[in-house]
Amino acid sequence: MNAANKTAAAQGALILCFLALAGYFVLNPGGNGVHVQEVPLVDVAFTNRATARMSAAEVIRTEGDASGQDCYACHERDKPPKLKFNPDQSVVNAKEHMDITMGHGSHNRNNNCFNCHNETNLELLQTRDGKELKLVDSAPLCGSCHGPTYRDWEVGIHGRTSGYWKRDAGPFERQICVSCHDPHSPKFRPWKPAPGPHSMRSVAVQADSGHSTTTPHL
Repeated sequence: MNAANKTAAAQGALILCFLALAGYFVLNPGGNGVHVQEVPLVDVAFTNRATARMSAAEVIRTEGDASGQDCYACHERDKPPKLKFNPDQSVVNAKEHMDITMGHGSHNRNNNCFNCHNETNLELLQTRDGKELKLVDSAPLCGSCHGPTYRDWEVGIHGRTSGYWKRDAGPFERQICVSCHDPHSPKFRPWKPAPGPHSMRSVAVQADSGHSTTTPHL
């Protein structure tokens, strides 16, 4: 037998072996089946790029309907509103503000409207040292008390920044504190953690006395 005939015979033998293996896997005489595990879809809450809340500052910045944020639609100008307090010195919300939960800080030490709002101009905020800020520029107000977190926010460690990390490559946007935290009750409730990574490996199903078990198929 010459070399050409030997090569043809070897190729024929290999073809027959592969056909036999294909038939074995299709007919599955051993009773075992292999299937890929169905990977459940991730909750859209973990992929949603929207912020945790829509702040008044965002409504104003995007030129939305901010009529509900007009303090002087109800309050008189040049007349600071009077606050009412419980015996424990916590603020009693007026009926118009019953949707607000006062829970900024522990021990009710910061539950005073005028710690942040300017009592002489309700359209402005004020820091502890008397600096006045617009609602859309509230981050320095938060930073006047939360210095370490504010510094982390400035460098992009805390909070959410989207756009180009390389600043000269294109625009970027850094969300302010109130885009995620309710300024009146900023503590986050516990969140369900995102699912861990999936191995994406198939699973072999084995039949044993009428019971099926699954084992990783490497």
